[in-house]
Amino acid sequence: MASFAVSSARLGVVRAGGGLASQSSGMDLPSVLFRKDSFSRSIVSCAGAPGKVLVPGGGSDDLLSSAEPDVETPTQPEESQIPDDNKVKPVVEEEAVPAEVEASIKVGAEDKLESSEEIQGVDETVANGLTKEAEEPIVEEKPRVVPPPGDGQRIYQIDPMLEGFRNHLDYRYSEYKRMRAAIDQHEGGLDAFSRGYEKLGFTRSAEGITYREWAPGAHSAALVGDFNNWNPNADAMTRNEYGVWEIFLPNNADGSPAIPHGSRVKIRMDTPSGVKDSIPAWIKFSVQAPGEIPYNGIYYDPPEEEKYVFQHPQPKRPKSLRIYESHIGMSSPEPKINTYTNFRDEVLPRIKRLGYNAVQIMAIQEHSYYASFGYHVTNFFAPSSRFGTPEDLKSLIDKAHELGLLVLMDIVHSHASNNTLDGLNGFDGTDTHYFHGGPRGHHWMWDSRLFNYGSWEVLRFLLSNARWWLEEYKFDGFRFDGVTSMMYTHHGLQVAFTGNYGEYFGFATDVDAVVYLMLVNDLIHGLYPEAVSIGEDVSGMPTFCIPIQDGGVGFDYRLHMAVPDKWIELLKQSDEAWKMGDIVHTLTNRRWSEKCVTYAESHDQALVGDKTIAFWLMDKDMYDFMALDRPSTPRIDRGIALHKMIRLVTMGLGGEGYLNFMGNEFGHPEWIDFPRGPQSLPNGSVIPGNNNSFDKCRRRFDLGDADYLRYRGMQEFDQAMQHLEEKYGFMTSEHQYISRKHEEDKVIIFERGDLVFVFNFHWSNSYFDYRVGCLKPGKYKIVLDSDDGLFGGFSRLDHDAEYFTAEWPHDNRPSSFSVYTPSRTAVVYALAED
Repeated sequence: MASFAVSSARLGVVRAGGGLASQSSGMDLPSVLFRKDSFSRSIVSCAGAPGKVLVPGGGSDDLLSSAEPDVETPTQPEESQIPDDNKVKPVVEEEAVPAEVEASIKVGAEDKLESSEEIQGVDETVANGLTKEAEEPIVEEKPRVVPPPGDGQRIYQIDPMLEGFRNHLDYRYSEYKRMRAAIDQHEGGLDAFSRGYEKLGFTRSAEGITYREWAPGAHSAALVGDFNNWNPNADAMTRNEYGVWEIFLPNNADGSPAIPHGSRVKIRMDTPSGVKDSIPAWIKFSVQAPGEIPYNGIYYDPPEEEKYVFQHPQPKRPKSLRIYESHIGMSSPEPKINTYTNFRDEVLPRIKRLGYNAVQIMAIQEHSYYASFGYHVTNFFAPSSRFGTPEDLKSLIDKAHELGLLVLMDIVHSHASNNTLDGLNGFDGTDTHYFHGGPRGHHWMWDSRLFNYGSWEVLRFLLSNARWWLEEYKFDGFRFDGVTSMMYTHHGLQVAFTGNYGEYFGFATDVDAVVYLMLVNDLIHGLYPEAVSIGEDVSGMPTFCIPIQDGGVGFDYRLHMAVPDKWIELLKQSDEAWKMGDIVHTLTNRRWSEKCVTYAESHDQALVGDKTIAFWLMDKDMYDFMALDRPSTPRIDRGIALHKMIRLVTMGLGGEGYLNFMGNEFGHPEWIDFPRGPQSLPNGSVIPGNNNSFDKCRRRFDLGDADYLRYRGMQEFDQAMQHLEEKYGFMTSEHQYISRKHEEDKVIIFERGDLVFVFNFHWSNSYFDYRVGCLKPGKYKIVLDSDDGLFGGFSRLDHDAEYFTAEWPHDNRPSSFSVYTPSRTAVVYALAED
């Protein structure tokens, strides 16, 4: 809940000593003591009613395992206490260890005994003697530790304007530290807290299968499925006092599991809303049977010989990110739903050849409604079964790693599907299980449910979900969808952000959601240091991409969402109306020291009802004049030229990373329209469908590959642009200088790294002996020319020409050289190596 909202029951109060704490009855929490498990790793029990700390009844099946040492955690200072009503059930007491040695024990606990497999590995090394050690030195892997919070004060040095909002920002950071302290005290730290999937949902031991589900609103619960002929009386579950339902199914007499791999399962609950069958919230796979509407949860536990084993290490994070945004289902030229395996074999090599170093995949989390583009998630831990099995997805990711590609997941934690049959909505028969109640829990524009980020169990669920995809599937990071909607109670709707800091740090800010984002970034960067975190924020919130220890939200990049909006705005105008200064301002209007991923267009512009840049530029001429054996038209010539220039100037000035949606690199014609039938609205009107056609839900890669079509030239240019950035790394160069924004000439000139970029946006004027200022003297040569015939241009420049600088200051640069700059052409010059 937003801690600044009037309706909130958790307003910050000042305690003696100046600390901020949550308003409560003032009662202290009981101490929480740890108990060793069989691997000398301690476990803490926590539990609660809806939104409270969760604790099942003890024993080796405690809900939460901990990576903390076997010690009694000292009581946190008063300002770090969680609210008094989040009471914790004490467990068996152990001998306490002095606090001063706790840190060293913690490192040891992380460094030792991670699993029985590691123990066996050590035994095998010892058994093999010292010969192997002499041949192959053992490199110890550093323990993965989430660093402790800092003081959160450096943001004021980075941006002194934040001083005027210190009360809000210090309160935000105190709430973050309070949650970190509570998680450390009651869960054993973020490492343990984020492994909820090891206790909740289905877990397998040598003796059998345990299934646990947090559903405090349910009156009764039973596990049903193919394994018991869907008999609700066969396997009733027991509920502890904190709303956790549990059942243990011992192995069959022959040692086989009670639930066969691949069989259907659901939980049947008697709830305040009636009896209902639900897919388990932590299900790892779900499918929709042919001819059926609801999905079914699948007990997914393949035998060892069927499990995919990763063969290739994850690539290191590149300095410059060049992201190919993609969707598995629509990635085939054929009108069908594509598969993980076909994407692996056909699309990944294409992405590598084009010069991108990361692939961002949409619609991975299971979603019942295909046309939601994957943004109405129903099963958060399950990869979409439309495209194949979990093992197929792992194989895809491993292949990408073999090719040196990072794999980023478009993760949705901003909202959830309102589907009550397949998803979390009304899971236990209440409106407030995972979500806010009332209007605050519903997104009126997206028609979806909104998480309650102040709930302990929602935090466990979402943090564990992020970790699950990184740990189990080896994703290399995330693009967090809809972050603006999370951070503000108005969700960024009908609000125009002007840059006034009061818009970011006030009563409309959902502090609980921002704290969650800080926690998940803590988790990602602490346990997976090479992972990438990108946030989709249109508001431009300051501190968004500043490290958490310094007081920031902790993202690595924000999406530079103003850029595509600006291009669409310009494309609706005549060329004469384009302002060079306006273009440059939009591309460079980003916060200092906070990195951006820029893009000219993404999947948003490709959806039905919108237009891609290529379609804005060339419209219906694309249907008749893209073949090279036919004469072109002025509209086609203009469109191809500007399509290339827009992309290059966006990459050149827009940020430290670049993104392109698949197919747009060659100007994919038409739009994306998912197969759909007619839809009846509550007001009685009907939105017509498209007869469930896949014709517009595919990517015609064959058009970009065809050497007899003009699409090929645009694809070749995009490829050359990516390889140019790979060679020179200009997006992350510290040196950037814009020397010319000439409105009459329609010329933009800038330096980035060791390159000089010259853009002539004039529709008819070409300029001879045009003076170009530069920093470094010497001989320059052309390294990229959008007018090259290979790229569908007119070949008006001589690529063998050499351009020598003169000590002739120009545009505030110490040196300059003279060039010919043709109309509607972008040229990149580099110092010749000799």
